[in-house]
Amino acid sequence: MSKEIETQRNFNPGTNEPFSSVLARHVSRRDIMRGGLSLAALGMLGGIGGLNLANAQESGSGKTPLALAFESLRGSRTDAVVVPEGYTAQVLVPWGTPLNGAAAEWKHDMRMTAEAQAERVGMHHDGMHAFALDADNASRDFLLALNNEYIDQAALWAPQGGPTNADSGRRPADEVRTEINAHGITLVRVRKDAEGRWTHVPDDARNRRFTSATPMELAGPVAGSDYVRTRYSPEGTHTRGTNNNCANGYTPWGTYLTCEENWPEVFVNTGERHADDARLGLPTERGRYGWETAAGSEGERDDEFARFDVTPRGNGPRDDYRNETRTFGYIVEIDPYDGQSRAVKRTALGRFRHEGCWPGKLVAGEPVVFYSGHDARNEYIYKFVSDAKWDPADANRPGEAYDRLALGAKYMDEGTLYVARFDADGGGEWLALEPDTRVADGRTLAEALSLAEDDRAGVIVHTCDAADLLGATPMDRPEWGTVDPSSGEVYMTLTNNSRRTEADSAPTFTNEGDAIEAAGVGYATAPANAANPRADNEAGQVIRWRERGDDATRFDWEVFVFGAAADDADNLSGLTERNQFASPDGLWYDDRGDGQGILWIETDNGYDGVAEQTNDQVLAVVPAALSRESGQASVVGAANQQQLKRFAVGPNDCEVTGIFATPDKTALFINIQHPGNWPADPDAVTQDATKVAAGSVRPRAATVVIQKADGGQIGV
Repeated sequence: MSKEIETQRNFNPGTNEPFSSVLARHVSRRDIMRGGLSLAALGMLGGIGGLNLANAQESGSGKTPLALAFESLRGSRTDAVVVPEGYTAQVLVPWGTPLNGAAAEWKHDMRMTAEAQAERVGMHHDGMHAFALDADNASRDFLLALNNEYIDQAALWAPQGGPTNADSGRRPADEVRTEINAHGITLVRVRKDAEGRWTHVPDDARNRRFTSATPMELAGPVAGSDYVRTRYSPEGTHTRGTNNNCANGYTPWGTYLTCEENWPEVFVNTGERHADDARLGLPTERGRYGWETAAGSEGERDDEFARFDVTPRGNGPRDDYRNETRTFGYIVEIDPYDGQSRAVKRTALGRFRHEGCWPGKLVAGEPVVFYSGHDARNEYIYKFVSDAKWDPADANRPGEAYDRLALGAKYMDEGTLYVARFDADGGGEWLALEPDTRVADGRTLAEALSLAEDDRAGVIVHTCDAADLLGATPMDRPEWGTVDPSSGEVYMTLTNNSRRTEADSAPTFTNEGDAIEAAGVGYATAPANAANPRADNEAGQVIRWRERGDDATRFDWEVFVFGAAADDADNLSGLTERNQFASPDGLWYDDRGDGQGILWIETDNGYDGVAEQTNDQVLAVVPAALSRESGQASVVGAANQQQLKRFAVGPNDCEVTGIFATPDKTALFINIQHPGNWPADPDAVTQDATKVAAGSVRPRAATVVIQKADGGQIGV
């Protein structure tokens, strides 16, 4: 979630023990005292005495871990991307780049229209992934799938001095259409030339946009149910658009997963809301951009604006859009290879504010697993386990045309959705969100949610309420995840939570003014626990867990690294000026084979202690090179934190997000979102990302490709 559109509200009305208090109890006094930490530190958190997950050294593999071969950067506060000596950084496909040769070239004073934006790269790049066109050229010619999370109205409407009636009054229909078309997903072919420069390929048949207006299918338990019948789709099988897509995922059969996160804010309901909509924070006065105010405009087509006001007005759901929001909050699957295919919302993976969706370790004959976090304060971590067992014959075959979305239906429409409970002893349990699962008072989940006994669609629509009732652990804003494909270890960022209180304090309860009978009254603030150990946690942390092979519903976890300023009293990972960070966000496990890899960490920082020293950044660490020392509060600690290095820094005001490496590891792709005064050349499509603008420019989010000047592998 970009901090630019982050809401400070806590939407969780549950009373479950939060991760912070679990983590506070997950403390070993013996390890703390052995490590020489004070009793004050113990009260704050102390060291974690739980299971130390295996790494390459501890497993006895005998392999020498990778070594990061660059000097950790100093912090930067400039209007440019900074990379280590010997590296280059190039801008690629910034906002407004035309996807076909017939479109006019971008100019800094261009007044964007709905038609122009529909055929150009969208705004505010976020999660992304590469899809090879053939195996031999997978590192130099591929399809780039790219989320366009949200819009900056000041930049979008700069030529006219800003948007019309941004905060009150009626929005013009053409402006609303343009803003709708600036959201969504961009698919664009990119390739590297003989000199190592990257360009996009206009007019490729697979270049396309999915926006907040693109027709899409519903699939899985919710499709065709009464919950999603609308005036647009009386049978409940289709919807329009995907919105506020933050992080992403991908499938082993070659499709892109884009994840709907802060979608509730573009809707409004001025009447009685569904309990599940209230639980997710649906506005009651005006949508984020006021799109609903354009309803009734001359030329409005098929209620294109009216659907954003979901206030019940007709005799039933087929007469209005009261159920429109129930067609949002899902994982959306896209086949990047088929330029004519329709996107599909896979409802079996749950309905909430998905940050992303990451595949677990793939094993032939075992189910396919996906992990996802709900990015909001005191929300949960989920996993989906397919009913179908993985068949290696279904692996992606670049260059071949076949129905990849049929494989998506096979593995993603039927399965079990689980939510995580983290225990103070370093263990945890996956709790099944099934209608017949028993809650604490002995009722079935269906009974507790006032649903029919076999209503799986209802459980999915009420995913958050169901998780509350099962006793899931509220977390410090779960954001990106990534998986080591060899060990199966899962990493996830918990970016921050300013609403945490001390471990022994009494929680403050609230229902945000909404009567939610199923879940009752819940937290406004939550005490610290084992996995979220710090009160007023502005710096965040990265956690790691591994599934127990003998029990699919159990896992073991630990904190991998705590964010902090170098001079913080609770700098629990011993960070220094050269690697201090806060609000970890993006993650990518860059597998190098033989059980080795680099974990890349990106930030979306709003913590002054770090922000005063450096802009948002990319850090690198080799997990296999770390050995957990007794007394350390996290895997990265004072004894080994020098293995965590700052690799890149973004320009002023930006968030660094979206990340992957090419298969040959010679290029790292990242995204620069909401920069303040960057890139330097206001008209160029490609340029040097490290150059500082001579004056003020119209800012444009863009992808940045980082490479070694000598063409070698990045990082090592």
